[in-house]
Amino acid sequence: MNQKEVSIAVVGATGNVGRAMLQILWEHGYESSQVQAVASKKSIGKKISYGEDAVLDVKSLEDFDFNGVDIALFSAGSPISEKYVPKAVATNCVVIDNSSFFRMSPDIPLVVPEINSQDLSLYDNTNIIANPNCSTIQLAMALAPFKDYGIRRVITSTYQSVSGAGKEAMDELYSQTRGIFMNNAISPEVFEKPIAFNVIPQIDQFMQDGFTKEEWKMRHEIKKILDPLIELSATCVRVPVFIGHSVDAYVELERDFDIKELEELLNDFPGVEVINDEREETFITPIECAGEDLVYISRLRKDPTHPNAFRFWVVSDNIRKGAALNAVQIANELIKNYF
Repeated sequence: MNQKEVSIAVVGATGNVGRAMLQILWEHGYESSQVQAVASKKSIGKKISYGEDAVLDVKSLEDFDFNGVDIALFSAGSPISEKYVPKAVATNCVVIDNSSFFRMSPDIPLVVPEINSQDLSLYDNTNIIANPNCSTIQLAMALAPFKDYGIRRVITSTYQSVSGAGKEAMDELYSQTRGIFMNNAISPEVFEKPIAFNVIPQIDQFMQDGFTKEEWKMRHEIKKILDPLIELSATCVRVPVFIGHSVDAYVELERDFDIKELEELLNDFPGVEVINDEREETFITPIECAGEDLVYISRLRKDPTHPNAFRFWVVSDNIRKGAALNAVQIANELIKNYF
């Protein structure tokens, strides 16, 4: 089966990530006749753009028949995935799921294609492939070139845009920002505290050990994708940025290194670009990565507190590489190598 013969359903097509999935499928050459847009019942009757000219009718997930669908890209949250993914795979459809529901299941591959595409060979254990967390993907891409050096410890802080919490979160940032300038206070609804002109050191729910579920995800997903021996501690922070996650990372390796050698390894890794000149103020910010597919590395430098440690700044579009693009890349790999 080649790409032109594959039928694809995008579940959650009207959300931020779903719309990006449709756009990227079009960019990767999938015809509108191959793609179906699926969402909740409240979206029945809506139409959604596909590429420059085509329009798709949005279908109701509650009534949708997955028979004949080869690949379903799910981006509608864990409760929806829990309920409907089993129904999809029962029809022999392969699901690429963007929620956290299946990620840590030992028999389900958790894949970043540039890093561990070989794990896709296990897809037919369950016909489910998990898409990692958005911040996990960009950090994993930045760490992967150093696997042979023995990554032993990572301490990271994330600065995550509101788009990671959905369209309502983006609307809340806009409304609160406008309200401040109009002297019209708007109470938080999506977030626990105001997000405009503020930072919130909580993403997802707190756990008993004081870490949040988002921080737990980063720790354990990095282990599953890269190396179970990596010790990682994260603090995940929501910031008043619309699109683009940023990650600061401190990394300890098993052996010494030359910083230029690390820079070359990063630049040679697919999907990564280094913007780094210690003599100048050269770095990438979220506003510059929005709409881009690459993971950008800057402020790469040796850490003075440990002989085998370095630090860097990682920025990527969380909607594209952090979610939609990674899922489409998985689909491309499946079609190329396994269908």
